[in-house]
Amino acid sequence: MKRLKKKIFIGLGASTLLVLGIVRRCNPSVMDGSLQASALSADSSETAEPLPEEIEDKQMLDLTTPASMASPNWGRNRIRGVYSYDMEFPDLQEVQIKAARKWGVSPVRDRQEAEERKEELVYIAAHPFYSIDSRMSRSVPYLVPRASRLLQDIGRNYLDSLASKGIPLHKIVVSSVLRTEEDVAKLMRINGNASDQSCHRFGTTFDISYNRYETVCPPGETRREVRNDTLKYVLSEVLRDLRNQGRCYIKYERKQPCFHITTR
Repeated sequence: MKRLKKKIFIGLGASTLLVLGIVRRCNPSVMDGSLQASALSADSSETAEPLPEEIEDKQMLDLTTPASMASPNWGRNRIRGVYSYDMEFPDLQEVQIKAARKWGVSPVRDRQEAEERKEELVYIAAHPFYSIDSRMSRSVPYLVPRASRLLQDIGRNYLDSLASKGIPLHKIVVSSVLRTEEDVAKLMRINGNASDQSCHRFGTTFDISYNRYETVCPPGETRREVRNDTLKYVLSEVLRDLRNQGRCYIKYERKQPCFHITTR
């Protein structure tokens, strides 16, 4: 009985190979296509990454995004954010003030003096990589060259990261920069938390809002709005990388919704 089963099994195998050989001889593309489909299916099941929850909904996809920024990049460039804002960005005042005094200028008396100290300070009000908050009234848009380069790198890296993840472009919004002695005095009268030892006095420090962004939109086009949480996750990735490179100190602020950043 065992010999009979073995003969039947061998006969079926030979018949199958014979049929496959005939099909392949008559139409090679059928077999090739079948094998390719199987291979693609296997690759997809093994390597494809799920979309993050915050962008998984089809309504979150931007149909106006150019093809180079669209869905093929989602799997390779997932939005991950950081494990904890407080743990990833813990640099307190005592840490940042040391760097501010090392790399910064001597405190500036008023706005007129800031304009006159062009050899030490860079005017940063207009730039394609970031925006200055139009409501900013307690500081002036000047930084030391080292801090200016850092801000440019943050803005450029942020735009690059958004593009690689297929998210409509948004510019970061800078909410506070250099505070003159005059600005600090006014701020201390209305804000009990303001300090005359602020890092902002040295031109080394700036704040980036994490709940406001400026949409980059070509003339005549409209772009869907992206959730602030999504934009914040991407920004946190960019800032974490630069902090890990030793470029800056960062404190995650809660009362004032911003990342407080000092060059190092």
